[in-house]
Amino acid sequence: MRWSRRSWAVWGVLVCLLCLMSGQPAAAEPASPSGAPTAEQLLAAMDKNLTFEARKTRTVMTVEGRRTRSYEMVSYGRGEEDAAMEYVSPARDKGTRMLKLGDELWIYLPNVDRVQKISGHMLREGMMGSDVSYEDMLASRELRKRYNAKVTGAADLNGRGCWVLELKAKDDTVTYPKRITYVDKQTYVPVKQELYALSGMLLKTWTMADVKEFANGRKFPTKMTIEDHVKKQSLTRIEFKEIEFNVQFPSEVFSLRWLERH
Repeated sequence: MRWSRRSWAVWGVLVCLLCLMSGQPAAAEPASPSGAPTAEQLLAAMDKNLTFEARKTRTVMTVEGRRTRSYEMVSYGRGEEDAAMEYVSPARDKGTRMLKLGDELWIYLPNVDRVQKISGHMLREGMMGSDVSYEDMLASRELRKRYNAKVTGAADLNGRGCWVLELKAKDDTVTYPKRITYVDKQTYVPVKQELYALSGMLLKTWTMADVKEFANGRKFPTKMTIEDHVKKQSLTRIEFKEIEFNVQFPSEVFSLRWLERH
C-alpha cells in the first residue's frame, strides 16, 4: 500500500488532537480585567477538564475538500507524550496503526507488513487533505513553555459567555506567534481557538462543541472542527463516538511490537 499525503493527514489531525487535549497549561500573567479570573486560573480549570493520564476513544473523522472522506479509528492516549491509533474503516486503511512516543512517530502498513518511521522534512510539511501539520502536532503540547497568556476580556459565542485568553509566543520558533482562545465561563472548555501568523493574518480556527460531563465532573467536547483559512474550502470535522478516561490497557499498546501485531 502506498502511504498517501491524504493518509498522513488523517493521522496528523488525530495525534494533534490527542496532544492538544493532554498538553500542560501555558505560562500565565496574573493581570486580568476586573471581575475576570486570571489566565493562570483559566488554564488550570481547562487543564482539569482536558488533560488525562489514560484515555481510549472511538472517533469518526471527516475531511472535507474537493472530496469528502470519512475515517473511523480507535485511539489510545497516555499522558502528554504518547499516543497510538488503529484504523477501523474504510477497508483500504483497516489495520493501519500509528504510534507516537515523545517526539518520535511510526506507522505500520499492513499491505506491505512494514513499520516506517516518520522523520525529517515530513514533520515540517503541511498535510494535504486535513488542516493540521506535523509541526502543529509536535508544538501543541509545549504551550506552557512557548507562550505567555493573559485575559483580555469577555465575549458571547452562540449564546454562551466566554472569557477571551490571549497567548503570545516567547520566541520566533513557534509556528503560531499568537493564539486567541475563547473559554466557556460555565464549562471552562476552550470552545474556540484562533491561530495567527506573525503578520496578524488568521491562519486556522479550531472550534469545540457538544460538551458532555464525565466522571469526577470532567467536561469534555465531543465534536470539533478545524478550518484552514489559507487553503480555503478546507475543513476537518472530528466526532468522539466513545470516550473512556483513566482506563487500563496493556502497556504493549505503546510499543513497536504492538504496531506489527497480526
